[in-house]
Amino acid sequence: MSDGTPERIALELMQIIAVAERKDLIPPAGKDKTMADRAWILQTYAECLKMIHGPRTYSERKAAQDRS
Repeated sequence: MSDGTPERIALELMQIIAVAERKDLIPPAGKDKTMADRAWILQTYAECLKMIHGPRTYSERKAAQDRS
């Protein structure tokens, strides 16, 4: 499943989040899903990679929630 690198694990986590948030990463978007845009992909991947390297503080989690 995973080659074990932080980058690969972050990618797999981002894919799980995309399913949970009903985002399609590959066009065309399903009728009950929206296409993930560039900003969502980059922001979500960066958050996943950061999470792999260590947990976020409460204020970081709150800021991420406010952006959603």
